[in-house]
Amino acid sequence: MQRVSSVRGRSVRHVTDAPVTATPTPAVPAPLAAAAAALVEAVRTGLAQLGDPVAAAAMQRYMKSEMPFHGVPAPARETLLRRLVDEHPLDGSGPGGGEVGAAADALWDGATRREERYLASGLVGHRRYARLVDVSWVPRLRHWIVTGAWWDHVDEIASRRVGALLRAHPAELTPVVRAWSTDPDPWLRRTSIICQLQAKGDTDLDLLTDAIEASIDDRDFFLRKGIGWALRQHARTDPGWVRAFVDAHPQLSPLSRREALKRL
Repeated sequence: MQRVSSVRGRSVRHVTDAPVTATPTPAVPAPLAAAAAALVEAVRTGLAQLGDPVAAAAMQRYMKSEMPFHGVPAPARETLLRRLVDEHPLDGSGPGGGEVGAAADALWDGATRREERYLASGLVGHRRYARLVDVSWVPRLRHWIVTGAWWDHVDEIASRRVGALLRAHPAELTPVVRAWSTDPDPWLRRTSIICQLQAKGDTDLDLLTDAIEASIDDRDFFLRKGIGWALRQHARTDPGWVRAFVDAHPQLSPLSRREALKRL
């Protein structure tokens, strides 16, 4: 859930960590397998031991999050995850990524501190397990986007997980992403706009156009910023296309236009 306030004339949502009941939770093995349960417990214990209450308060203020932090910076989280993946190997076979998917779901849905969700997404992106993420994971990723409902979660999932799946499975994912572009949920729409940030010459320009045009009149700051970001990134590959797109869409917000043309 989110509340809205006005900052210098624009509305800005403040994340309130949507409850996991907002969308159906993906099916996971029950009870949690011993190996997955051990990893989840080790993650929670490790984060608690590394926590810094002063840093936690600052991180919570910066992220405008109702869910508290342990106060563990990204480098320490990454070191912890690498160690725990080595110490607690998981079986990724079976529906939904087996023990890997189950552990990630437990960390995400059972999170009491924001870093637990960072490590949930980090786990599935680890080089040992990233290959497991296939089309069957789309409901899980959608669930994480909608319940994460803030840029720190959504941008990672959109650009690294959804985008990779879109490039690997365009026939299956293109209709999904196009549907998200008109979804009432603004974070699914932002995902549809920015999921091709790493596509370079493989960018589906028709899909990018549809995603942008679906939200081009929306006053939401994160949608306008996402549109500009997506265009600015593609300008690295095809600046002429981006200039032509901006010229052909005078209804682009000043923010989107400024971001799109920043390096042109």
